[in-house]
Amino acid sequence: MAAGKHVLGFGDVTHVMGVINVSPESNNPHTIATTPGAALDLAQRYRAWGADLIDVGGQSSHFENPTLDASEEIQRVVPVVDALVGDGFIVSVDTWKPAVAEAAVHAGAAIVNDTGGLASPEMRRLVATSGCGVVAVHVDGAHPHAVGSVTLGADKASRTAEGFRRLIGELEPPVIDRLILDPGVAINYRGDYEAYTRLQLDVIRSSSAFADLGRPWLVPIPRKRDIHWVSAYIALALEHGADIIRVHDVAVAAGLVGLWDRSVIR
Repeated sequence: MAAGKHVLGFGDVTHVMGVINVSPESNNPHTIATTPGAALDLAQRYRAWGADLIDVGGQSSHFENPTLDASEEIQRVVPVVDALVGDGFIVSVDTWKPAVAEAAVHAGAAIVNDTGGLASPEMRRLVATSGCGVVAVHVDGAHPHAVGSVTLGADKASRTAEGFRRLIGELEPPVIDRLILDPGVAINYRGDYEAYTRLQLDVIRSSSAFADLGRPWLVPIPRKRDIHWVSAYIALALEHGADIIRVHDVAVAAGLVGLWDRSVIR
């Protein structure tokens, strides 16, 4: 799949996408970088561990954190994207705001990780005209700061797949060709945490619902307090053939990807 100047191969591999937060509000302090230099140092550690994609976010997606103006988010993100691209990284930008995505792509980001579900016409135009790849994240709401309780139920994966099918039907071929699907199991919702934890596992187990959509799929590994929980999510995603895993715990993830013999960096 083409993504900017890069080509991502899929099939017998799982790409590791390491998260770097340039949002000091983030709930995951070990992923926070407060300067472009710190972000570059962290990305280089990720690459040494086995990550081949870097996801940069300037806006905390947790609904309890403040929603930034696009201009502030751009000020946080663009210098970091510029530094990482200059060192040869394949960079994704995590945002639901078209202005932020456009600025990041202009700085060299190859992928837009759209937590608004690619609903925005402006975001679709950006992908169509820029040649960047795009991750469409399923979200029960307009974006991660406009969520209520997640919709539960045993058929969550099939309902999510049906939503993706409708989305694909609305898109032009240049966008479809560069589309990656994310079932949104790392979005934070209000409501029953225990029930949502079980739902996250069920959706990954039911990933066959996405198989006939013809696009790569990304599993965003939910960040849990206990690393053995995180490892269980990663193992489940690998067992079900995820094309990309987006992770906050890169060393653990890359080690498991190697154990499954699905490493891109060999």
